[in-house]
Amino acid sequence: MITDKRLLRAEPNFRFLAKLWRVSWLYVLLICLLAGVGYGALYSAGGGSAKPFAGPQSIRFGFGLLMMLGIAMVSPRILVKFAWPLYFFSLALLVAVLRMGHVGKGAERWLVLGGFQLQPSELAKIALVLILAAWFHRAGPDRMGNPLFLIPPALMVLAPVALVLKEPNLGTAVIIAAVGGSIFLAAGMRLWQMALLIAPLPFLGRFAYGHLHDYQRARITTFLHPESDPLGAGYNIIQSKIALGSGGMWGQGYLHGTQGQLNFLPEKQTDFIFTMIAEEWGLVGGLSVMALLLVMIIGGMLMALRCRNQFGRLLGLGIAMNFFLYCVVNLSMVMGAIPVGGVPLPLISYGGSAMLTVMFGFGLLLSVYVHRDMRFGDADP
Repeated sequence: MITDKRLLRAEPNFRFLAKLWRVSWLYVLLICLLAGVGYGALYSAGGGSAKPFAGPQSIRFGFGLLMMLGIAMVSPRILVKFAWPLYFFSLALLVAVLRMGHVGKGAERWLVLGGFQLQPSELAKIALVLILAAWFHRAGPDRMGNPLFLIPPALMVLAPVALVLKEPNLGTAVIIAAVGGSIFLAAGMRLWQMALLIAPLPFLGRFAYGHLHDYQRARITTFLHPESDPLGAGYNIIQSKIALGSGGMWGQGYLHGTQGQLNFLPEKQTDFIFTMIAEEWGLVGGLSVMALLLVMIIGGMLMALRCRNQFGRLLGLGIAMNFFLYCVVNLSMVMGAIPVGGVPLPLISYGGSAMLTVMFGFGLLLSVYVHRDMRFGDADP
């Protein structure tokens, strides 16, 4: 029997088949299962109809699935070459959104291109992971111990963070900074160096609070005392908690959630989609979705750690961490553990930009796994 490694050294057609064989199809199945959960939730959010949410979202997922598998076939050596162009392209889009972006809920976050709304901050997260992995993949312990070597990647993180804060989009800016910090640690950054970076955060937080927009301050105040304005700033989180509690152990039943179906639950197709799931399927359903998300996070990290080159490990870990932060921020937000920040639940919430960028990230993760035995000094498979 011809092994996949021998196929990788064979003719191009056989190399392609070998790469397909090396794809983690179990992980692809988990992705499809999570997207199926999202379709069911959006079908319910549409009042028992594929329009206006579930149908378009399924088309986006189908396109994203093909894109993901296509990217999985691309060698990490090629991905390194595209790291810088993609990073600067994402920065250009972030600048463009400040000049001509679509305004929604007090912020400029979208570019309208041919009828499609693109949120550049979503692409910026993936581009940052790619460029940091490319920067650190040849860095040894000596270079990581040199503070001057860390200045350029630190500026790479600060640039998109500053532009996203300018939109303003505090939640996504925090995620971008956290993803960047996680790659620094994974690359071998000393703990004392990280402590020096973290030490000024309380002072920067106090400074940032003084420059927040009124609606952002209202979110923080509402987080601490939601009952102080139950029909205004506190309405969203109060209705979310009511829906979570009303689900009980087994839920009110599919398409029978009172808060969701009677439109008391705000943004039920986007930010608060998990609340709708928990109301209809109860604690058991909510925990099942969280377990699926956890399995995907752990699986992504394990795939990254199996890679034999530093670029692949850092890229895979960065993608997995980005997915993890998506989930943690959204779930914490709808449960009232953190202020509402407008972060979607990946593959479940309605939205084109988030869906396609998440699938793009999964494509990079699968590419890392497919080429896990590759070293940058070896011949390209």
